[in-house]
Amino acid sequence: MSMRFTSKARRGMVVLTAAAALTIGVAGCGGGEDEDKKPESSSASKDSGSNPSTQEGQADEPLAELKGSNGLILQVTSAQRDAGGFVTVNGSLKNDGAKSLPIPSALSGNETEIIKNGRSLGGATLVDSKGKKRYYVLRDTDGRPLTTTGFSTLKAGESLAVFMQFPSPPSDTSEVSLQLPTFASATIQISG
Repeated sequence: MSMRFTSKARRGMVVLTAAAALTIGVAGCGGGEDEDKKPESSSASKDSGSNPSTQEGQADEPLAELKGSNGLILQVTSAQRDAGGFVTVNGSLKNDGAKSLPIPSALSGNETEIIKNGRSLGGATLVDSKGKKRYYVLRDTDGRPLTTTGFSTLKAGESLAVFMQFPSPPSDTSEVSLQLPTFASATIQISG
């Protein structure tokens, strides 16, 4: 008899817990008037004034321009240090040539772990000449590079927004050299 009472009590607690979770979930997803107004105000600010052509936090003028083979150009628009100990480099890869170009596989680097994940900018490095250190593109737990991936060809005049994430050099280091296989290297300033 006590077992029957215990199992009924457990079922009652499960039902009660599920009902409470459902009530909290519905209350959390409810659309109040304030929530409805927030998207309107943010979209209104986007529509007023000029439309920015770069990602948020990026400069209009590139920090650096790296020239590659056959008319490929990498324009670096920002290099931002974050509190998590990373540096994210943003920019655009542009085909400045007159015909479609296959992206060189050398940009992925030569590490087996990165190559097996397809085309990427996994071969990029940041060089801190002051600290005499080289920083490689970070990888996730599955070995995929934390960079733009999955591209193969750029048509003439086409641009592709790209990013690369690296471990952060020491906070007193603000100037590093960005190196990418088949491209000339360039010095960039890290902000943040």
